[in-house]
Amino acid sequence: MLDDRAKLLMKALVERYIADGQPVGSRTLSRASGLELSPATIRNVMSDLEELGLIVSPHTSAGRIPTARGYRLFVDTMLTAHRGQFAAHKLAADQPQKVISNAAHLLSSLSQFVGVVIAPRRSSMFRHIEFLRLSEKRLLVIIVSPEGDVQNRVIFTQMDYSQANLVEAANYLNTNYVGLALEQVRERLQNEVESLRSEIAALMQAAVTVSAEAIIETQDEVVISGERNLLAVTDFSGDMGHLRRAFDLFEQKTQLMRLLDIAGQAEGVRIFIGGESQVVPFEDLSIVSAPYEVDGQIVGTLGVIGPTRMAYDRMIQIVDITSKLVSNALSHQK
Repeated sequence: MLDDRAKLLMKALVERYIADGQPVGSRTLSRASGLELSPATIRNVMSDLEELGLIVSPHTSAGRIPTARGYRLFVDTMLTAHRGQFAAHKLAADQPQKVISNAAHLLSSLSQFVGVVIAPRRSSMFRHIEFLRLSEKRLLVIIVSPEGDVQNRVIFTQMDYSQANLVEAANYLNTNYVGLALEQVRERLQNEVESLRSEIAALMQAAVTVSAEAIIETQDEVVISGERNLLAVTDFSGDMGHLRRAFDLFEQKTQLMRLLDIAGQAEGVRIFIGGESQVVPFEDLSIVSAPYEVDGQIVGTLGVIGPTRMAYDRMIQIVDITSKLVSNALSHQK
C-alpha cells in the first residue's frame, strides 16, 4: 500500500506526463505536487514506485513515466471525473444506423482520437415490407425493421409482376406476419403455399430470403471514426510501427468487437490500458468504453481508442455522456 505522500506524487507524475508527454523529473514533480519535499526525498519515493512497477525510467532520461500498472492505479484510485461538461451535445433521434454513425463521429471529434461504436443487433423481424416494380422481372424490396432501420434490396424474379400483384403480396405479409421472426415466416409460407397463388407465394419467399440476408449483412457492425486523428498524436507520429499496429486493429473488426463486448458485460465506463493484459494487446493503446441501452436493455458498446497517455478524466466524461445520448436517441425511436 502506498502512503498519502506516495499517492500524491504518483498522481502528480501521471497528470504531468499526460499533459506534457515528457519523462517527469524530481524538480518538476516537486512543483507539480505542491509538496515541500527535498529532491532526495522525492527521488527515494520515485525509487519505491519504480520497485513496485508503477513507473519506469526511459534509458535516455533521468525522469520517470507511468507503466500500464501505474496507469491502472491512477485510473482506479486517483481519478476524479466531473461529468456534465459535454451535456450540451445531442444526437437526433433518427434512424438507428444514423444515430450510431453520428455517435462515432461525436466521440472522435470530442476526444480527438478514434471513436468506435458496435451497432445494436438487428431484430430478425420486420415491421413493414413493400415492393416496387423497377422494370420487367426486377423489383425493389423495402424492409423496415422494428427498430426503424430501412433496408432496400433488388431482386430478380422468374415472372413479371404487376403493381397490383406487388400490393397484394405486401398486404398479405404485413397483415399476417409482422412480429414474427423471418425463419417462422419462411416456414409458415411453405405450409400455406397451397392456399396462396403460386406466383404470389414465390414472390413472398424471395422477399423473406433477401430480408434475412439484409439483416445478416448488418449484424454486429462496427462503426469507426477518426482513425486519422492518431497521425497527429506525438506518441505515434514518430513511430510508424506503432501506427501500423493501431491501424491493423481497426481493420480487424472482429478483435475490436471482442474488446468492446467485454466492456458491454458491465455497467458504466470501463478503461482498458494497453499492456496490462491480453485484453488490449498493444502497449501504446488504451480504450475507454461504456455500454448503451435501448429501453433499459444493453444492446451495444461504444468507446474511445487513443494513446495510453490520454486525459482519462476527459475521456470518461466524453464516453459517459455519449452512451447516455445514444441510449436516449434509440429509446425514443418507437
